[in-house]
Amino acid sequence: MNLLLLPPILFVVVLGLVLLFVGLVRPLAVKNTKPGPGRDKAYACGEDVKIHMGQPEYKQFFPFAYFFTIMHVIALIVATAPSGNVQIAALAVLYLLAAVMGLFILFRS
Repeated sequence: MNLLLLPPILFVVVLGLVLLFVGLVRPLAVKNTKPGPGRDKAYACGEDVKIHMGQPEYKQFFPFAYFFTIMHVIALIVATAPSGNVQIAALAVLYLLAAVMGLFILFRS
């Protein structure tokens, strides 16, 4: 039974189950062979939208990416720190303080 827990074997088993599921569901899929006008346009609730290619700058994206990355890593580190070990708890608190300092630097006005 432990053989099924090996990642390569489990991957092949799950892949086989997914392919079986796709094969069983494929006949239920809607087949639309009529290309109508506007099939390649983005859906905009019936509004006619001109082609617009927004290109945000990296500096608009970075604060959000940094914030969510730091918050998730902080949650992971603090939640998985063992409670009995004082050194690891102190390291988690130190990491938390460094992350808070990084967030203050990020959102300074």
